[in-house]
Amino acid sequence: MIKVLVVEDDELISRMYQKVFQSEGYEVFVAENGQVGLDLARTKEPTIILLDIMMPKLNGMQMLQQLKADPKIAKIPVVILTNLSGTADAEKALEFGAVKYIIKSEYKPKEVFDIVKKILAAYTRDEVPKA
Repeated sequence: MIKVLVVEDDELISRMYQKVFQSEGYEVFVAENGQVGLDLARTKEPTIILLDIMMPKLNGMQMLQQLKADPKIAKIPVVILTNLSGTADAEKALEFGAVKYIIKSEYKPKEVFDIVKKILAAYTRDEVPKA
């Protein structure tokens, strides 16, 4: 079963994505900040991570850096899902190892699901596209 970790401090948004992915048969774990997200990534070993940037305790960029520095979980693909639309943020996230940078307001949850599905299809063929 495909396991998705949603790391998002806005409970309404995380529930919305949880509902979409669960309705498609995915197992979903939710973390309200980067520290909890990192802990869940280590214990649940998700197939993919949806990661917000602006969060308390450990923000998305910090979590991404720590995740990619840990050999046990470094290969998990990370999709940044944020409202930050700056090019510099996107470039930084991709440089740190994210496979995709999605601005929440530009996509409906079902569209995000479709993007994730394509990323996972490529990932299983060992050809995850950057950006």
